[in-house]
Amino acid sequence: MAKILIGFMGSGKSTIAGLLDENFIDMDALITEKIGMPIADFFATKGEVAFRQVEAETLAELADSNSVIATGGGVVTSPANRDILARNSETIYLKADFATLYNRIARDEANVRPLFVNNSKEDFRAIFDGRQALYEEAANVIIDVTNKTPDEIVEEIG
Repeated sequence: MAKILIGFMGSGKSTIAGLLDENFIDMDALITEKIGMPIADFFATKGEVAFRQVEAETLAELADSNSVIATGGGVVTSPANRDILARNSETIYLKADFATLYNRIARDEANVRPLFVNNSKEDFRAIFDGRQALYEEAANVIIDVTNKTPDEIVEEIG
């Protein structure tokens, strides 16, 4: 069964996945390869419904692997994805408070995140708040990553 990391952007999914397995699968990178364009462009031309369908198909394929998988932050917005995640015995929610995540994302110049730059802080907070229960519904394990080093998080995951 796959070890699937979920959480809001900036929670450390890719960092932790890379420490758990250097050959981890970055789901957004895999989807980008599948669709042949950046996800933002796919959203703009095909729409979110089409993207979520590709995402659900990709997640379903990966859930049966023995891989470590870093998902995109919005994976839980789809009921089909939440079902797949909840059935997986190692779906790990990397949870952090809004202030921590907001500061991490604001400092991260390497990853420009459209949801972050195209929304006010209040609107971004509303997106964050709207996803919290979805992450908790989909996860089998919840780890509070606030004020923890990546090594401490990996140790907690086991």
